[in-house]
Amino acid sequence: MQYKTLSDKQLAAMLWWSMDAYKDLDGVLCDGSVRSGKTMSMSVGFVLWSMSRYRNQTFAMCGKTIEALRRNVVNPLRTWLEGLFTVREHRAQNYIEIFCGDTVNRYYLFGGKDESSAALIQGITLAGVLLDEVALMPRSFVEQALARCSVAGSKFWFNCNPESSEHWFYREWVQKAKEKRVLHLHLTMDDNPSLDEAVKKRHERLYSGVFYDRYIRGLWCIAEGLVYPMFDRGKNVAREHGTSGDYYISIDYGTLNPTAMGLWRVDGDTVTMEREYYYDGREQKRQKTDEEYYADLESFAGGVPIVQVIIDPSAASFRECIRRHGKFRVKDAKNDVIDGIRYTASMIASGKLKIHESCENTLRELGVYAWDGKATEDKVIKANDHSMDQMRYLCYTLRRRIKAGYGDYGTFML
Repeated sequence: MQYKTLSDKQLAAMLWWSMDAYKDLDGVLCDGSVRSGKTMSMSVGFVLWSMSRYRNQTFAMCGKTIEALRRNVVNPLRTWLEGLFTVREHRAQNYIEIFCGDTVNRYYLFGGKDESSAALIQGITLAGVLLDEVALMPRSFVEQALARCSVAGSKFWFNCNPESSEHWFYREWVQKAKEKRVLHLHLTMDDNPSLDEAVKKRHERLYSGVFYDRYIRGLWCIAEGLVYPMFDRGKNVAREHGTSGDYYISIDYGTLNPTAMGLWRVDGDTVTMEREYYYDGREQKRQKTDEEYYADLESFAGGVPIVQVIIDPSAASFRECIRRHGKFRVKDAKNDVIDGIRYTASMIASGKLKIHESCENTLRELGVYAWDGKATEDKVIKANDHSMDQMRYLCYTLRRRIKAGYGDYGTFML
């Protein structure tokens, strides 16, 4: 996106440290909707502040992963800072240097994806830290990063899209921003004057339910009710079988729990579940062996050329059984539950995911698959979820293959 003009909130996010009303605060926290310009304003502001206040100092830029940080912050910074600063990346060492005349500072890149990540940032002394999508990082990593800021005048820069209103970051930082001496700025797409109106409308159509409240309205709220309330039988149910595209089988494997398989046709930017397999050993009062399930898999494929079988990564014995037979290429599913649900929901909302009307178990689960409204973090009720899991495996594992068909649709997930 090209930023031709900035709103008052975007300017405040970028330049708060130079404003009389805010310059003595310890940090800034920007939350709100997608496409509101939070990342651009804060990334540029972080560099402007650090380069004007320090020389030969060390800073940290943090994302959920270093890959995501490079994609969302480091690479765009080269464009945003062009003509003002020189950015030199040392990729193997995971840091960048930024130059302006005889001023140079170093910015280390960190990924905060799990509890073990806190150890990566220990021992470093920082003059400031930027935490991009901080709500996706574990508390231990965030607190360790903040503890490293011991240079006089160091400041904290946070941005994120909202999560649950029970999330630790909301309770400890958003609700206590004044107490923590942090400027809290809430932005929505209306605060981004560079955003095309058609793009804004498209994003509004992509979400419903809790995802609409979080990613469009920018609200911190509990996930409750149906996981996929946007599923529309008029838009998302296929009445005829198609023939174009590539075929995949996705499997949620159960020993005691049901085993669900979906035969999926991927055609450009659209995925269609053409038929389903569903076996419940408890209901049938007989558990099947891996070899019996493999025989069912061959029969289920029915001679259709299968590009890959995508399988629950915890199903080690069945995965090995499939490989041993040598007929199908096997791929472990990408099993990030919440990210996978977000991505699948956006495909459903856009009409890019369809279920054939013959897939009765899948259609039944879509009508009852629900959030656990009593949980303190986003969590689904573990019931009526077996076909929902294989559907999520297919969508999220193939997201880059699917994305190639529709431009930037769903890129916030990648």
